[in-house]
Amino acid sequence: MGALTTLEQAMEHGWEALWAKLLDREPVELLEALRNECDSNVVVCSEQRVVVPNAYDVQLAGFAYDELARRVGDVGQELTDTLARHGERRGYEWAGPLTVHITRSRQVPNGRYRVTSRAMPHVSAEGFRHALRRAPAPAAPHGGHRR
Repeated sequence: MGALTTLEQAMEHGWEALWAKLLDREPVELLEALRNECDSNVVVCSEQRVVVPNAYDVQLAGFAYDELARRVGDVGQELTDTLARHGERRGYEWAGPLTVHITRSRQVPNGRYRVTSRAMPHVSAEGFRHALRRAPAPAAPHGGHRR
């Protein structure tokens, strides 16, 4: 079991290094913001059941979004996997299928980001994209989904 945890942590560090190259920022900041958003919205239902939001939206400034779209395949899925491992380590239960979606935002200054979350039971990755299309920020092609 220890070897598996070590492997997961090595993969996360590799992912963080990729973010650093792409965004010229500490990727730990964005990943930590995603984890903090999760941790800040826990609902303790019982000693054995801690529920957290399952739909996360990462809003990036135009330049950062363009760089990711140009260089990386499915960022949303990578972020979803990272958040899923975080939740698993903490013993969280998702309010529905876990989804992390990346959007471009004009309200976020260049080099910055905004992370928000909400509980969306029975959401599919396509359903999340549809919900975001109705939101002010345009939907991005990168989204991750995990049941």
